[in-house]
Amino acid sequence: MITQREFKKKYLKALLDKNAAVFAGAGLSVESGLVNWKQLLKDIAEDIGLDIEKETDLIAVAQYHKNERKSRATINQEIIEHFTRNIQLNNKHILLSRLPIKWYWTTNYDPLIEESLIKANKNIDVKITRENLATNKPKTDVIVYKMHGDVNHPSSAVVTKDDYESYNLNRQLFTTTLQGDLITKTFLFIGFSFEDPNLEYILSRIRILLGENTREHFAFFRRVARKDYHSLKEYKYAQVKQELRINDLKRYSIFSVLVDGYDEIDEILADLEKLYHLNKIFISGSAEVYGDWENKDAIELMHRLSAILIKEEFKIVSGFGIGVGSIVINGALSEIYKSKFGNSAEYLELKPFPQIASGGIQLPELWESYRQEMISKCGIAIFLFGNKKREDAKIIEANGVYREFEIAKGKGLIIIPISSTGFVARKIFDDIKKDIKKYPYLKKYLKVLQNSQNTKEIIEAVIQIIDSETKEYLK
Repeated sequence: MITQREFKKKYLKALLDKNAAVFAGAGLSVESGLVNWKQLLKDIAEDIGLDIEKETDLIAVAQYHKNERKSRATINQEIIEHFTRNIQLNNKHILLSRLPIKWYWTTNYDPLIEESLIKANKNIDVKITRENLATNKPKTDVIVYKMHGDVNHPSSAVVTKDDYESYNLNRQLFTTTLQGDLITKTFLFIGFSFEDPNLEYILSRIRILLGENTREHFAFFRRVARKDYHSLKEYKYAQVKQELRINDLKRYSIFSVLVDGYDEIDEILADLEKLYHLNKIFISGSAEVYGDWENKDAIELMHRLSAILIKEEFKIVSGFGIGVGSIVINGALSEIYKSKFGNSAEYLELKPFPQIASGGIQLPELWESYRQEMISKCGIAIFLFGNKKREDAKIIEANGVYREFEIAKGKGLIIIPISSTGFVARKIFDDIKKDIKKYPYLKKYLKVLQNSQNTKEIIEAVIQIIDSETKEYLK
């Protein structure tokens, strides 16, 4: 067992290294109103004189029914009826779909994982049959492996003993592919009971082959609660059994993450999304003029700040504001080429704003969507200057920069306004100073951010602020 904090650090690293995977069980879909295995087989069991509440080997129940009825037609119909009803995505599906996870494995028949990924604008390749494994869909963002089949193909869904016993004959490629993924990727098991014989076989093969070199994986479990049991004796027994299960999973390098309630999983996934974006910094600002700053000093500040952020291996997102965006780009690119980081697009994302309306969408609406998209991908926002020229040539505050602050604040980003650059940056600083309890990371640096025009001093303060908020998870 590991703490939630330890899990977040380790799984975040897998997300950043682009080798994170998910294994989803029936528990993931229960919150959407879908049945678990016991509920699915309740009528099936009653049809042959069994009480599903007294049965622990549910695969055997399905097999008994097939034996008695000489057919699995009723089972197929139960799958269709239970998994084609009008159901909604739950919050866990949505949170997972927003994380940069490319590989999903599931024993679920329902299409909720696929629907959540499509809604998140991801191009998916769904593998249901062994024939699917032989082809690859181009430009794929995510691969979904449905190792027990799909509701649209109920007759081939894995549900009876016959299906499990012939699994390696009919679906050997799934076994082989999953073995490879478990060796090379970090899995998060969610809504999974670990009672599936296929998975247990695969995990045991990997453990024997790799010994202590098996990759770490993680699994969510709800902590046994006293309120769920009639007697103290039953509760203590359940505690012992859960601890034994947790310790047994360590043999396969699967470490348990305990939660008191399933809502905590939503909070952890939301934290992971926020932490993942911490290494992306949004630099907001525009400057027709640099106010109290000499042009060369203002340019040096933005150039050096961008270069140092790249050197620290942060990624920069810029909206290409006049007098700011091009200098940010130059500073970032100078360090990218100097440090030989490779693909500049990996570290620098440019979002020049459209200037002509088209397709029936007005510019203000388009700009709002643009800002929302840019800022949602970041964890930190730095604000500089913030002015523009009106049609009569008068210099005024850039309302777009202030709107970017409002969005960043609403999304919970770490906000760093360099007030000494004036204009909207000063306005943002003044707003924050009035409510400084919500921005404790700025307290030590208020004087520097408000008054300093020393480039080195400002950059050191900005880097220290960022380091204080990210070092636990990113360093």
